Amino acid sequence: MTTATVRVPEELHARVPAEQRGPGLDRDGVRLLVSHGTEVSHHEFVALPGLLRAGDLLVVNTSPTLAAAVDGTIGDARVVVHFSTRGDDGRWAVELRDPDGRGTTRARAGGPAGTEVRLPGGVRLVLEEPLSERGERLWWARASSPAVVGVRREHGRPIRYSYTERDQPLSVYQTVFALPSQDGAGSAEMPSAGRPFTARLVAELVSRGVQFAPVTLHTGVASAEAHEPPYPERFAVPEASARLLNAARAGGGRVVAVGTTAVRAVESATGSDGVVRAREGWTDLVVTPEHGVRVVDGLLTGLHEPEASHLLMLEAVAGRAAIDRAYEEAVGGRYLWHEFGDVHLILPGEGPHVVHCSRNC
Repeated sequence: MTTATVRVPEELHARVPAEQRGPGLDRDGVRLLVSHGTEVSHHEFVALPGLLRAGDLLVVNTSPTLAAAVDGTIGDARVVVHFSTRGDDGRWAVELRDPDGRGTTRARAGGPAGTEVRLPGGVRLVLEEPLSERGERLWWARASSPAVVGVRREHGRPIRYSYTERDQPLSVYQTVFALPSQDGAGSAEMPSAGRPFTARLVAELVSRGVQFAPVTLHTGVASAEAHEPPYPERFAVPEASARLLNAARAGGGRVVAVGTTAVRAVESATGSDGVVRAREGWTDLVVTPEHGVRVVDGLLTGLHEPEASHLLMLEAVAGRAAIDRAYEEAVGGRYLWHEFGDVHLILPGEGPHVVHCSRNC
């Protein structure tokens, strides 16, 4: 079985956050699949400190999740606007979706240019042009007023997909690493690999000598149906984090990115000489097996649909055989998918057998 042939049963879609699945549970009450090459082991997420070692470095994304879904109308028709990214010229990259009557949305044909969307508070959005030649899912739109930021804050809600059970407050979509940005920028969708971390777990990791390097990458709207590669996104790797990354590599520590967004940010700030330098701006880097990675040794990530472009990044870090093996184990082991689901830790290593561990292994 390969990732291309994996079929994820409906019952494996995580419909609510871990802490809502039973009394006494917290965000870290998810399972952790660990890959050392093609060797696979099964853990609880709280076992993470014992799977890392002093000198390892976790790269975490500090981007906050925004209330990026806003109801609007085109003529008499109801639509939902998913705000993706704000451009340097003040325009917004948006995706228009149709409400499906169940509190979520379905895909909608984009455009045409000149389409006007009315939002609460009298704010209007006018579609101007597709974001790229790749397709017409995302459009650049200009708002009639700067008040669109306030409209999102007052009337927006987190983007939600049909596999989830109900709307959740924005706080559910914030990771422990999220920091408010000075210009109000953030992510259209949660950098979800960081979600299972709690303050308690972070403290335990630090006490064991694991370090954290904060970076920022503001994620745009994912392609729920077409699984397109990511569009350009804003990122920043600060000087202090660049130093930590270079020092960890020089000292023999493993650089483990928490999420594909952290991989994209770090690799975008890495030169051909393998040195990470402070950098910020826009990145159009798409990490694939052909491109490879220069700095990242491991990756903590959620479980992605078999068609998702994210899997190319996973293969760049671990290789196709390791990812195929892991996904076969994840389905067989009844792991939960998506942003509220279980997580997958990819570390360097090789081995042909499957190891099953208890909670304390």
